[in-house]
Amino acid sequence: MNLLIALVLGIVQGVFMFVPVSSTSHLVLTQTWLRGQGYELPSPDSPELILFDLVVHVGTLVSVVIVMGDGLKELWAGVRDDRSAGRLSRGGGTFAEATSTRLILLMVLSVAVTGVLGLTFQGPLTRVFGAPTLVATALVLTGAMLWWTDAMTPARSGRRLRFGWRGPGEITVTVAVLVGAAQAAALVPGISRSGATIFAALLLGMQRTMAARYSFYVAIPTILAATGVQTLQVALGEGFGDISWGAMAVGFVTAAVVGTAALWLVLRLLESARFRVFSLYVWALAATVLLTGLGVEHGT
Repeated sequence: MNLLIALVLGIVQGVFMFVPVSSTSHLVLTQTWLRGQGYELPSPDSPELILFDLVVHVGTLVSVVIVMGDGLKELWAGVRDDRSAGRLSRGGGTFAEATSTRLILLMVLSVAVTGVLGLTFQGPLTRVFGAPTLVATALVLTGAMLWWTDAMTPARSGRRLRFGWRGPGEITVTVAVLVGAAQAAALVPGISRSGATIFAALLLGMQRTMAARYSFYVAIPTILAATGVQTLQVALGEGFGDISWGAMAVGFVTAAVVGTAALWLVLRLLESARFRVFSLYVWALAATVLLTGLGVEHGT
């Protein structure tokens, strides 16, 4: 992989990591298209290219720290306050009041659920990376979730699901487990991680701002852990192939810079309930893939 291709893939990841249209599907389709144009790239389902995808995912985590850093600082400050106020002592009956600490533990639970499900179904999920038709099907599902995301309101949640908007202190273990499962489903290319987790959080009654924070905060340990596991697998396997550390660095930095602007935009659109524009986009992309064979490798 040359540096120009790494730059292009970094831009794709940066734009689509936070825009809820599945960055992985766009990476897979772009990589497959580039291979069809004669560029030398490993197969999208190869361990080294999956590792590159994860590295550029890590680059976009820098965007989370830049855009949502104040919220992370506030969460950590809350943990310190919990400690100083003695809220972490179950014997004192105050653990339930340790909102920040409890929230972090619930996020850890979500990540654990994602990890268990991801490792369990790693084989079948990896094979989807080389199947653009399956990616298109997943994009249709993503579009449906995004369309419904805009329709979720406190009134509708209360009437249909029998509870109102949840704040940080009202998130339960069940909510954390289900959001973790939604994140695991997003390991399939075409299912947007941010779209699936925000959709699940809203469906379970979480406030819009809280849903966005929860979704992007749990992405940090999830992506770091997945990258670590994939790096180990590649290192113990056939090695890193034709992907140099320089190419990975270019992809990482590009994804971080572009992702910062994309995340800022997505947060504004989520708050104003304007995700349906993304539904139309992913449905159009799915139709293009199915009708024209975009991203499908021929003769392999």
